[in-house]
Amino acid sequence: MTATILSAITKKGARTVGFMITLLGALLMSFDPIFIRLSGVSGFDTAFLFGLFTAISMPICIQLRDERGLVGAVKESGWQVLISGLLMLGSAAGLVLSISHTSIANTFVILSASPALAAVFSWMFLGEVTKRSTWLAIASVMVGIAIVVSGSFKSGNLLGDGLALFAVFCLSLNQTQLRKYQNVSRMASVGFGGLFLAISMFFIATPSEYGVNTWLIMGVMGLFTAPFGRVLSQVATRYITAPEVGMILMIETVLASVWAYTFFDEIPPAASIIGGLIILITIFIYVLSMMKDEQ
Repeated sequence: MTATILSAITKKGARTVGFMITLLGALLMSFDPIFIRLSGVSGFDTAFLFGLFTAISMPICIQLRDERGLVGAVKESGWQVLISGLLMLGSAAGLVLSISHTSIANTFVILSASPALAAVFSWMFLGEVTKRSTWLAIASVMVGIAIVVSGSFKSGNLLGDGLALFAVFCLSLNQTQLRKYQNVSRMASVGFGGLFLAISMFFIATPSEYGVNTWLIMGVMGLFTAPFGRVLSQVATRYITAPEVGMILMIETVLASVWAYTFFDEIPPAASIIGGLIILITIFIYVLSMMKDEQ
């Protein structure tokens, strides 16, 4: 689906394309909390519905947009697409369960370590050495995230923090794997992740109790914004490194706060505004400098 669009713009520079794709993916995924809030059901139920609708939308899109067809795309992706789907299951389930056992603030602080962890995995498995400028940007983004959640940060729970760390481990490893295996269909990867998530959450969720609004709201999220945001973030690993993708995706935290204010009149505290500005400025300067290097 994205191949036609990307082929037309890659002349401007692969890294620029990667940055723009990641930003668009972060924008789409930043709507997740809004849909979850509006759905009116628990985190387990939203995870089930997200997985269910993703498992429906991705195969249809592959069949319609990928010239290889669904079977061909999966076969050419090899066993790595299943590994990627399982890692997506691990990251999604880990985050949902983490929030159930510790504070959201703790989860977001641990999540901010994903670019650094991706840098370690990229060095271990791909031999890619992360530039000093990227490390500095990652550190600045982590500081920004810490400031954003400082107002509600607490000691938390060892189990919840451990689950968040497991989720970040799976997320970073998946980004690194997809960076290595360029032939893996990103839509198939997200599709398998959604299928595994729906199956695992089915035994916890209570779909018989959902109202029509819940199905409609989560249908929009699960069929469009959430899966395609993840597809774009995975496509971006073909053009920029896994640490860079992980760092830019942190802008999702800032955008989610903006949407919370827009839709629910939730005024963010001063710490969130200061931390958000640090994240935005860091990513803006980093992306701008990298784009200039390509010119």
